[in-house]
Amino acid sequence: MTGPLQRYRFVPATLAACFVACLGHPADVSESGPKLNHAAPFQWPDGKQAVLSLSFDDARLTQTEAGIPLFRRYGVKATFYVSLDQVRKNLSTWREVVRAGHEIGNHSLRHAGSGNFKWSRDNPIENYTLERMQDELRQANREIRELLGVTSTTFAYPCGHKFVGRGLATRSTVPLVAAMFAAGRGYMDETFNVPGYCDPAQLFGIPSDGRSFKETRQLLQEELDAGGCIVFAGHEIGAEPGMTQVAFLEELLTWAQDPAHPIWVNTVANVATYLRQPPDQK
Repeated sequence: MTGPLQRYRFVPATLAACFVACLGHPADVSESGPKLNHAAPFQWPDGKQAVLSLSFDDARLTQTEAGIPLFRRYGVKATFYVSLDQVRKNLSTWREVVRAGHEIGNHSLRHAGSGNFKWSRDNPIENYTLERMQDELRQANREIRELLGVTSTTFAYPCGHKFVGRGLATRSTVPLVAAMFAAGRGYMDETFNVPGYCDPAQLFGIPSDGRSFKETRQLLQEELDAGGCIVFAGHEIGAEPGMTQVAFLEELLTWAQDPAHPIWVNTVANVATYLRQPPDQK
């Protein structure tokens, strides 16, 4: 591969340098990878001990019907990684979402996924190159600006896939996302993000669909104790099985806003911006 994207090949030195740059933390780089400096504990703003971000993919109608009123009631802002076809169908509604202060993120132009998914076999990510992915991410950002008047600064990997191609031609899209966005959110991850270890270009995203507050309570306490950042990733919002339950969100936000739990609730973009600030600017 030649051209401007050649630098995205994954050789150890390039990977280590990209990892350090994305973190924004002091580090020593050796052939074995970055050695992070944790001499000073990480400080979240306003005395908060941990972070919660709520994110939702695909611009589903229930996100505006059930989610926006709930977030307004609790006074919180969420992140929406939009599918452009769905935005066009409900353009006035999504413009209201922007006016309400919520974040609009890039979720790619065509939501390409693995050909293992039946719905993606006409446009599988295994047939993509880094150049094509870069072009589509740029086009998605242009269309978001044209439709909604905002510039997306974070990205959600469709289906959590962080690659293009197959076999020996497989390339990671993480360095591409790191070059274009303040953060990239994954999907189907198992735990929270820990400052000093997490990479903003591939933040862990924990599924919120079908989740109960009872099963999440221990994870929240562990995150609070570790000073971490949970990024939930959902789709439909409602009361049906498999959706991100309204009851779950109500219990979660009530817990997070209890003074006994000093949680900073904010968008993925604002959290990523804070993570990338030098320690002496916090």
